[in-house]
Amino acid sequence: QAQLVESGGGLVQAGGSLQLSCAVSGRTFGDRAMGWFRQAPRKEREFVAAINWSGSRTRYADSVKGRFTISRDNARKTVYLQINSLKPEDTAVYYCAADSALYRTIVDIVQADFDSWGQGTQVTVSS
Repeated sequence: QAQLVESGGGLVQAGGSLQLSCAVSGRTFGDRAMGWFRQAPRKEREFVAAINWSGSRTRYADSVKGRFTISRDNARKTVYLQINSLKPEDTAVYYCAADSALYRTIVDIVQADFDSWGQGTQVTVSS
């Protein structure tokens, strides 16, 4: 398994922006899909965004389309989540995760396909 460290969370007002980062070590990075997930208080962890190994394909949850952008820098072994137009309902702990398989085509996102997870970074949006 890889080691993942998220950063960039914080407290922002509604309508604001944040960029989350996730640095990966301990395993190959440029050959695996990466994902962002989030868990709000008293809710199940849910999918937010995913990006394939090359960065050529992305997928988003309907609730974040048009506001969130996932990207990756394979040379830096880092995946990013740009979050714009934040809403109070975006308040959650955000986790990045690494795919267990190589070169997976991201079609249906299954949390069980991701075997390495970060510790999470808190995003709090005030109204």
